[in-house]
Amino acid sequence: MTLLLICVCLTFDHDVLKQPGVIRREFIYETAPFPECHASTIVETPGGLVTAWFGGTAEKNRDVGIWVSRRVNGKWTAPVEAANGVIDALKRYPTWNPVLYQLPDGPLMLFYKVGPSPSTWWGEVKRSKDNGVTWSSAEKLPCDIIGPIKNKPVTLKDGTILSGCSTENKGWRVHFERSSDGGKTWTSTGPINDGREVRAIQPTILIHADGRLQALNRTSGKNKIYETWSSDEGKTWSKLAPTVLPNPGSGIDAVTLRDGRHVLVYNHTTTGRSPLNVAVSKDGKVWETALVLETEKGEFSYPAVIQTSDGHVHITYTWNRKKIGYVEVDPGKLALKGMK
Repeated sequence: MTLLLICVCLTFDHDVLKQPGVIRREFIYETAPFPECHASTIVETPGGLVTAWFGGTAEKNRDVGIWVSRRVNGKWTAPVEAANGVIDALKRYPTWNPVLYQLPDGPLMLFYKVGPSPSTWWGEVKRSKDNGVTWSSAEKLPCDIIGPIKNKPVTLKDGTILSGCSTENKGWRVHFERSSDGGKTWTSTGPINDGREVRAIQPTILIHADGRLQALNRTSGKNKIYETWSSDEGKTWSKLAPTVLPNPGSGIDAVTLRDGRHVLVYNHTTTGRSPLNVAVSKDGKVWETALVLETEKGEFSYPAVIQTSDGHVHITYTWNRKKIGYVEVDPGKLALKGMK
């Protein structure tokens, strides 16, 4: 396959840099061997930040692969294809929704999906022992395990890895997968909703000081982010219920900070995928507006958010399907205000 270098001259609205707390705003790449991208993920490794996303001629096309960039000496490396859906010389499927997860004292894991569509795809995983420079061969996950569907897993106090998962083959249904042996084997809760009364996917998990877990979910036809709670480390979950937060049927992500606050990145609207917003909460129930990352017409979607060892928050997201946006934030300097 011949790859063409695509150069797209697009720019940010740099007024975002004037908002309190914003340290840096840039694109992960300026040129790439693909015209479209989507569904980014970001992680901190011992060697620094690593990002990934899927890129190709267009979502669902067979040439869509998983691309990776690393932050080295203050700059992002050129995108490198780390995984694809090549089955043999005649068959290739698109890839989807990469999720990076750094095992404590272990390799970096890259989960992703392979298959013709979200209703028929399966999960695969690769591992890197050099912070994303090189990758192992792909391993197909067991047929009853799909892997983290969009958002990063969390590590519980006892070392258990808990992933927010979902399927779309029998309606939009949420479930959770657990591993107590470093990702070697997994168990699943099974669906927590029927996919009809509430259609929800792509949970993102928050950890509360009292030990409870809260998962926020993308929905379809409800115009709200829905939540579910667990008091037994993710083994069982409450019935999905609406929050006060709007959702246009687009992906979200959140993270619990070390100071106990929760940060959510999402589209604060019921239609379209703009604006792209950041909100903060002390209890996961009452949210305050923190930042507005995008306001122009277009698609600014599918965010990923983490907190690194220096306390800063890092966000990546789809920028009009042409680039991956990146923002670094000092959460201690955010100017919070009531939400409208």
